[in-house]
Amino acid sequence: MKKEITVKASSVLEARPLAELVALAGKYKSSIRITMDDRTVNAKSIMGIMGLGLDTGKQIVLEAEGDDAKEAVEAMEEFLTT
Repeated sequence: MKKEITVKASSVLEARPLAELVALAGKYKSSIRITMDDRTVNAKSIMGIMGLGLDTGKQIVLEAEGDDAKEAVEAMEEFLTT
């Protein structure tokens, strides 16, 4: 499953919300990737997420593959857009 979203969460540059995002991704068996500006990272990697430079207003693509891919993308979208 693949979905393009606009990041709306205002605290995505802070360490705690980024750790919560990685923990959320870790709850799913699917492989989950985030792509921004032609750079793709594993959503379960704190270093990858930190290096991505997520910020409010940025366009990203969430992509997941596996049995729970739809649920994973929906949960990640909710986290990043509320």
